[in-house]
Amino acid sequence: MPKRPSRKKPRVTIIGPGRLGTALAIALSDRGYPIAALVGRNSSRVRKAAALLDVPLQPLVTKDIQHHTVSDLIILTTPDDQITAVAQSLLKACGESTVLHSSGALSSEVLHPLADKGWEVGSIHPLLSVSDPEVGADAFKGSFWCVEGSRKAVQVARRLVRDLGGHSFSIRTTAKPLYHAAAVMASGNVVALFDVAIAMLTNCGLTSGEARRVLLPLLESTLMNLRLRVPAKALTGTFARGDLATVEKHLAALSTGDLADARALYNLLGRRSLALAQENGLDPSVVKRIVAKLKQ
Repeated sequence: MPKRPSRKKPRVTIIGPGRLGTALAIALSDRGYPIAALVGRNSSRVRKAAALLDVPLQPLVTKDIQHHTVSDLIILTTPDDQITAVAQSLLKACGESTVLHSSGALSSEVLHPLADKGWEVGSIHPLLSVSDPEVGADAFKGSFWCVEGSRKAVQVARRLVRDLGGHSFSIRTTAKPLYHAAAVMASGNVVALFDVAIAMLTNCGLTSGEARRVLLPLLESTLMNLRLRVPAKALTGTFARGDLATVEKHLAALSTGDLADARALYNLLGRRSLALAQENGLDPSVVKRIVAKLKQ
């Protein structure tokens, strides 16, 4: 059989060369996407990001976008509050293109001025925490991306995700804020909860470094349980067993020192844990007694 010609990849401009934008530029370049330009408000930051890519590209500051001939694909990785202004600037650029923004909370509707002028618009958000551009570029493989927008924009986004070795899924455009809140709950709020646990152990006499070191394997074992089982089956410990006496000891301990926030979180998450435990077969009368204790 004759060999199929390789698909020509679009020329990409990335606006917002922060951690995510630079990671995307590196990863896309490594996979054969020509990077036409990196654009940012700070010229030194743009040059620093460009130096991580061993390819010729055009470093631009944001105010010069309107004088730039647009590439086939533009990806906005700016903070959410800058997207509207960047979209207005793109209206003054030469040509039309497909534009994807990377906001988790905003939908493609924020790009409606471009859509009204015939541009294809969408959003593409990775369910991934990127703290370093070079590490993040490697982490895209196997990650999940939420994509939505116009039909053509979604097609472009899905191909891009596939080329990065990831998986894409779509939701209703109106559901983007709730989707993003779920992502925050599973990532940022877990970090905050971990920090609360560290504070609790420092009250026991450990240093914060020691507390982090002893808690990380516990967190990793919980993640492994969640990989293998649904939440109700992955739940272990006091609430899974319905151990009222231990809950009472916990509440007494959390009533001392500067632990009011920790106690509030314990109460709230404890009730959710009890709901999971009941789903898994815990006696409803036991659940009722522990809930009453948490509400006191």
